[in-house]
Amino acid sequence: MFNLVQFFSHLTSSRLNVLNPIRKWLDSVEIQNPKVAQVICHVIPASCPFARTVKVADRVLFVIPPLCKLNPLYEQFVGLRFRSMVCLESAASPAELH
Repeated sequence: MFNLVQFFSHLTSSRLNVLNPIRKWLDSVEIQNPKVAQVICHVIPASCPFARTVKVADRVLFVIPPLCKLNPLYEQFVGLRFRSMVCLESAASPAELH
């Protein structure tokens, strides 16, 4: 069976090396401002908003896979969101955590 995600990941690794400077830049961004971290967490979703399962009368008609993984910068955006969440966690006072 043809796997679309594997196909696009192969394309990303072999032909889209022009994105490597952007990948390195996104990976090197340090989040230190909690307000910037909040904006990043708001803009980058925690899960792919495009994944859907279409059902009729409890029968699955078709499944739309998470298209986010086709984005060649997906891993960098997930890492950026994670670093933003870590910044927000470290900025929270101990009283807010309980």
